[in-house]
Amino acid sequence: MKFLSYDSPFGQLLLKLCYACYLNLLWFVCCIPVFTIGASTTALYYTTLKIAREEDRSLTRMFFRSFRENFRQSTVLWLILFAVGLLLAGDGYIVYHLRASSTGVPAVMWTLILALLIAAAVAYVIVLFFVFPLVATVSNTNWAMLKNSFFIGTHYLFCTILVFAVHFAMFFAVVRIFTPLIIFGEGLCALLSSYLMSNVLRACSYDPDTEADGDDNVQAGQDGGEA
Repeated sequence: MKFLSYDSPFGQLLLKLCYACYLNLLWFVCCIPVFTIGASTTALYYTTLKIAREEDRSLTRMFFRSFRENFRQSTVLWLILFAVGLLLAGDGYIVYHLRASSTGVPAVMWTLILALLIAAAVAYVIVLFFVFPLVATVSNTNWAMLKNSFFIGTHYLFCTILVFAVHFAMFFAVVRIFTPLIIFGEGLCALLSSYLMSNVLRACSYDPDTEADGDDNVQAGQDGGEA
């Protein structure tokens, strides 16, 4: 049946869902040591961006190639972001309770501080969404990665909102609707986000793999799109 053929839209949709499921499993396994979450997320986005650009070949090889090559920088960035996240969460918890127990001028002061923390948390989430896809796409210093992630996320705000919506929808679906959907989890979120981010990242950066791809074409072509 043409409807179920490999090249049909429905067949391609099923293939992409299988990709998402498989990549979600790879991502989860590689995140287990916790400190490798950054490298695993970078590898996930490297692979999903290739899929979004119709450059997918061997998913496993692409994933672990990026994991290996970007491990050091991704790990450093993840540890920095993890520490900042803990700091923001701790400060937010303390300030929220100080505000709740205060009245008059102190309450106003704590409210203003809480508003600043909320703004900082929004900036933090924006950086978190874009920094690992950016590491998967370009070569730069750690500070430049963090700074450019924020600038890209705020400049392309509509894209940022859509990426947030994708992650929120997945979280809501898993928690409130059908828990087994977690099998797609971050793999599907990253794949959908990559379709949204692909042109944005192309417009803001160069692809360091463009030259390397020419050397990989013959060998990668033997793997096709298999996982």
